[in-house]
Amino acid sequence: MNVLAFDIETVPDVDSGRRLLALDGLDDTDVARVMRQRRQQASGTDLMRHHLNRIVAIAVVLRAGERFRVWALGGAESSEAELVERFFGGIERYSPNLVSWNGGGFDLPVLHYRALLHGVSAPRYWESGDDEQSFRWNNYLNRFHARHTDLMDVLAGYQTRAFAPLDEIAQMLGFPGKLGMDGAGVWDAHVAGDAERIRAYCEIDALNTFLVHLRCELMRGRLSRDAYERECEVVRDALRDDARDHLGEFLQAWGSP
Repeated sequence: MNVLAFDIETVPDVDSGRRLLALDGLDDTDVARVMRQRRQQASGTDLMRHHLNRIVAIAVVLRAGERFRVWALGGAESSEAELVERFFGGIERYSPNLVSWNGGGFDLPVLHYRALLHGVSAPRYWESGDDEQSFRWNNYLNRFHARHTDLMDVLAGYQTRAFAPLDEIAQMLGFPGKLGMDGAGVWDAHVAGDAERIRAYCEIDALNTFLVHLRCELMRGRLSRDAYERECEVVRDALRDDARDHLGEFLQAWGSP
């Protein structure tokens, strides 16, 4: 079965914020500031509600047969619509098992709203058994089905008070965790026009997610110890063969087996 670990990076959707909050005349930075202030006052957090997040990067790690690859979808100049289309287009074509960290709580709902906004068709993702019987018992939408595994949700036993951050779990397991920046830096990088930095950061999160997935498969008995080590070596080999600096940094931080 093809496995696709994924992560998204977002910024405030200032176009919708300007429209919904009647902020005509303000530039993007001021609109984002007002949106965060309003959100902080209403809920005690400045994290945007799901529908007010604009996707600026989607990174995936694919393990399919003998193939292993990590990349950010599209290019630095790709529109949000193109990124969303590419993500759901991959599901349409390959029907992979999705793996995420908090994907059920954040990434997928954001992707739903952005697909709705841009009119992105994704019939296979939304299939629940009406047209294909096997999807009745295993689809992308049911919390307890395997076509999408939210590792944070599963490891916490579906208890919100047991949720943990990916960065801490990755480092606890001996993986590098976040490198160079964190989610709080995405807006500043976006304003500076540094899309490649955001894309690299997103790829690191997807890599950490995939490696935690491998450890979970070992814990669940789906991989033997030898098979787990072989899978880790597949990842290491792919990173050694990749010339991109952030992946080399990741490999160096991971260290020798």
